[in-house]
Amino acid sequence: MLDIQFIRDNPELVAEKSRQKGYTVDVKQLLELDTERRTRLTQIDELRARRNAQAAELKNGKPSEEQIAHGKQLKEELAQREADLATIETSYYDLLKAVPNMPLDDVPVGASEDENVMAKEVGNKPDFDFKPQSHWQLAEAKGWIDKERAAKVTGARFAYLKGDLVQLHFALMNFALSVLTDGAKLQHIADEVGIKVTAKPFTPAMPPLLIKTDIYDAMDRLEPRDDRYKIEGEELWLQGSAEHVLGSMHANEILEETELPIRYVGYATSFRKEAGTYGKDMEGIIRMHQFEKLEMESLTTAQESLSEHLFQVAIQEYLMQQLGLPYQVIQKCTADIGKPNARGIDIDTWMAGQGKYRETHTADYMTDYQARRLKTRVRRAGGETELVHTNDATAFSQRPLIAIIENFQTKDGNVRIPAVLQPFMAGRTEI
Repeated sequence: MLDIQFIRDNPELVAEKSRQKGYTVDVKQLLELDTERRTRLTQIDELRARRNAQAAELKNGKPSEEQIAHGKQLKEELAQREADLATIETSYYDLLKAVPNMPLDDVPVGASEDENVMAKEVGNKPDFDFKPQSHWQLAEAKGWIDKERAAKVTGARFAYLKGDLVQLHFALMNFALSVLTDGAKLQHIADEVGIKVTAKPFTPAMPPLLIKTDIYDAMDRLEPRDDRYKIEGEELWLQGSAEHVLGSMHANEILEETELPIRYVGYATSFRKEAGTYGKDMEGIIRMHQFEKLEMESLTTAQESLSEHLFQVAIQEYLMQQLGLPYQVIQKCTADIGKPNARGIDIDTWMAGQGKYRETHTADYMTDYQARRLKTRVRRAGGETELVHTNDATAFSQRPLIAIIENFQTKDGNVRIPAVLQPFMAGRTEI
């Protein structure tokens, strides 16, 4: 949620930046409700003060009929004012929550993902002396992916992963964990790109797979609800990504400045309905209702948050470079970064069997937008409290696994294992 004082001070800017992100917000009505709300709050405070004063006067004496009548009048008037305030606040908070986070000045202005900007391209595409196959052709031939039996048991867009592919998946995850939990490696990454951040390791976490409605809403990740799975009869949802249940861990807490940054790397099975994508990417495991994901989440002070965002992107690039996968860094435009985001970066990886780059990673910078509704604060060294800033970024999902299959395939249908993963595969060089 955006700071209401910022909206009061910058109504035209908020309206314009919201339009750039694809949101039409009635800033004028919001500010009118804000004024009315503050007026009602003042009136309620005054009525409560009058009631308290009258109660103090009558503490040691029997009230007269006139005093009783006056007390009743104050009580009724206060009840009415509070009821009016409740109605106003419902409309006020609905409008306030509808205002998206403001994009940073370096975010490209664009109306769709087609206007995202490629910041750089890294690595060389593999050169084959045969026609490369897609990951699903290779994996189905090897018995690594079984979508037919999954459809029988669960439905479309689910799959059984089996055999060597499962081992390669966990090798990928363990490799990422070995980097993210190693302060020396993190310091090396920061030094290589010239980012001044602490090398504090990420704490591994296996978070709950369910999240309450109010917490999901406070994270501003519940919408669009058509893309989420709700538990029938309960105010619980299956989370759509590990950061949904990592970024909300410290709701309603005041953290000490010495604790920050707090960094988690969470592994979770995640669920999305992929509403609106029916018929798209039906082959293979590109777009699934259920997928495995290792996610970075950081809570920092405001002063450190942008550097943390850039650091998470640098970590993503390091992981990809270590795997030897060619990729592009994409700076997402205003319409594509998402409602709570102030900035967003994607990494698109070359898929040799498909002959195109596909998104494998994203990095989201939210400033204090999520923390305001979560009420997650930090007590600074001087004793004052302020909202924390949040960042999240993909370490690995199943999509880099797809890129490994397609880019490291051999003519006989095997897959070479990247050198950095071989120690996690008992020294094997191929599957």
